[in-house]
Amino acid sequence: MTSKEISPAEIEGFDIMFRPVLDCAEMTQRRLTFTHFAMATISLLVLCTGCGSNEKKADTAEGAYQLAQEYDKDERYEEAIRRYQEVKNKFPYSKYAVLSELAVADSYFKQESYPEAQVAYQSFKDLHPKHQQIDYVTYRLALSYYNQIPPTSDRDLSLGNNAIQYFDEVIRLYPNSEYVKDAQEKRAAALKLLAEKEIYIADFYFKKEKWDSARVRYENELKKYPGSGFDAKALSRAAICSYRASDVDHARVLIHQLQEKFPNSDELHDAEKEVK
Repeated sequence: MTSKEISPAEIEGFDIMFRPVLDCAEMTQRRLTFTHFAMATISLLVLCTGCGSNEKKADTAEGAYQLAQEYDKDERYEEAIRRYQEVKNKFPYSKYAVLSELAVADSYFKQESYPEAQVAYQSFKDLHPKHQQIDYVTYRLALSYYNQIPPTSDRDLSLGNNAIQYFDEVIRLYPNSEYVKDAQEKRAAALKLLAEKEIYIADFYFKKEKWDSARVRYENELKKYPGSGFDAKALSRAAICSYRASDVDHARVLIHQLQEKFPNSDELHDAEKEVK
C-alpha cells in the first residue's frame, strides 16, 4: 500500500482549518508569560518594600526589638537571636536592651539549646539580680540545667545538683511565684535521679564485696537524698555492709533505725537475717 502525497491545496486547507487554534494557543502562551513576569515583578517590589520597611524599623530601639520578635514568633530563632543582639549593641541604654538580653536566653531555650540558655540566663541573673522577672529567670536557669540531665543513672548526673540549687532558690526566695509548684516537682524528680545514681554505685561496690565503699555510698543516699524512695534499701544494705566489715555496733544502730522507720519491711527482714 502506497502513501498518498498531500497536495498544496490540501496543506492550505489544513492551515486555514487550524489557524484559529494555533493563534489562540500562541496568544495564551503570551498571556501566561506576561502574567508570570507581572507576578515576579510584583513579588520583587513587595520584597524590596519589605526590606526597606524592615531597615527603617531597625533604626529605633523599639522597632529593632519588634523586628526581632517577628523572627522569634516565626520560630526563626537564630535570626531572632542575631537581631536581639543587635538591639543590645546599638541601643545599650534602652529598656529594649534588657528585654533583648532576656529574649536571647528564651530563644536559646525554645530551640532546646540548653547549655547556651543556661549561660544566658545566668548572665542575666548576675547582671540584673533585682529584675521584676528574676523568679522566672531563676526558674528557667534551673530548667536549663534540668533538661541537660541524662535519663539513666549510669551516666554523669552532676548537672542535677545545679538544677536542684536553683529550684531551691525559687522555692525559698519566691514562695508566691507561679513557678514554685513546677520547681518543687522538678526538684523531686532531680533528687530521685541523683539518689538512683548513688544506689547504682553502692550496688556496684556491694556486688564486688567492697563493704566499706558500698556502705559509704548507701549512707550518702540517706544524708543527701532522704525521702527519695530508697531509704529502706540504703539502711538495710548499709547495716549489712557494716556487719560484714566487722563494724557490728554500727550495724545494730542502723538496724534500730530500720525498725523505727520501716517496721515489717522486706528490707528490715533481710538485714535482721544477716546481723546477729
